[in-house]
Amino acid sequence: MFLDHEWLMQQGPDAMLLHAVGTAFARRPDTVAVAVSGGGDSMALLDLAIRAAAQQNQTVLAVTVDHGLRPEAADEARMVATFCAERGIHHDTLRWDGQADGNLMAAAREARYRLIAKWARDHDCAHVVLGHTQDDEAETFLMSLARGAGVNGLAGMDLFPTYGRVQWRRPLMSVSRAELREYLMRRNIGWVDDPTNDNDKYLRVRTRKLLPQLDAIGLNAGQISSSVHAMKMARSALEYYTIKEAEEHVVVTGGDVTLPRNFNRVMPVEIQRRLWVAILQWIGGGQYAPRTSALFELDTAILDGRNHTLNGCAIIVKDDKIHVTRELNAVHDLTCPTDEIWDRRWRLDGPHDPALTIAPVGELGIRQLDDWRAAGFSRASIISSPAIWDEKTLIAAPLAGFNDNWTAQIVAPWHPVAKHALNL
Repeated sequence: MFLDHEWLMQQGPDAMLLHAVGTAFARRPDTVAVAVSGGGDSMALLDLAIRAAAQQNQTVLAVTVDHGLRPEAADEARMVATFCAERGIHHDTLRWDGQADGNLMAAAREARYRLIAKWARDHDCAHVVLGHTQDDEAETFLMSLARGAGVNGLAGMDLFPTYGRVQWRRPLMSVSRAELREYLMRRNIGWVDDPTNDNDKYLRVRTRKLLPQLDAIGLNAGQISSSVHAMKMARSALEYYTIKEAEEHVVVTGGDVTLPRNFNRVMPVEIQRRLWVAILQWIGGGQYAPRTSALFELDTAILDGRNHTLNGCAIIVKDDKIHVTRELNAVHDLTCPTDEIWDRRWRLDGPHDPALTIAPVGELGIRQLDDWRAAGFSRASIISSPAIWDEKTLIAAPLAGFNDNWTAQIVAPWHPVAKHALNL
């Protein structure tokens, strides 16, 4: 529903905010969950969601994640719980006890969204709103600019990300952090300020402190937001043409991709890059796209007619075709119970048994297959495909057609646009 901007402004200072939150989803869900840290942005979002839901006969749930990284976090979660209890809103606090070998903040973000997604599904809720603002968008843009990011990085945060089979929305991305503080003060609602927001060891904090200086030359969050919007439109156009080229050149069979060896000779370089990134991330996984230098080496190998490995994928050049499959070395030691997803992509269905495991066919397995060629897949594809094992005895190899009691299904369907990570 589209309402006149001037009319909304006439309804009072909260009308625009309520409209943004109340129309976050194209189809109004019966239940909306709010991710609340206790900070000003998320507390404002929670109160707005409660008010909008009262007008639309919706149920609001709230969830807080305590990462266990600060002793104050438990008190902040209790503050949110008290706020919700006073308003009759169901609230849960989730705790992360994980460790990170590398980037702690990135690991904590990933854990937060994974925990919230599972919690939402457990509560039959598929819609979650987040309190990111125009200031967050500006900070993300500047941080990406400092890293030398391209169009995708400079397009900022996705307004409509999907993660963990949950729809997420950021309804306050056109609203400044200051506006939300003013809203909270009008409503006499308290909030807490995370002390890490003043710790200069974090790049985001240093970037946040830089913004007022940039304002002196007219570069403020609003102006940056306009540039981010332009980048989003550019990204959309590039994705459109990547999809068109994929429809013409890419053939997907099982979990593999085949394309003509000369597919990229009349294609803009950026579309080539995007198509390769989509293929390599779908088959090999990985949160980040391969470096430009790595893709250049791949292109050189293809020109020379040489096989190559990249991103956990085996790229096989034969005659006029390029065949991309999972690299056996990348999954050689990857095992899991038969009722779990293997290698992020494969679900195997059959007579599950705790004594059985999923692992790749491998060299040991292919020696136990008499007629694997009849399945129509290459040897490289068969040996890296999922199989059912009883210790060293091969029980089933669905892609090789061995044991019809078991089937294999891709649960992460191919799409020629690599899914954007939650750039939070």
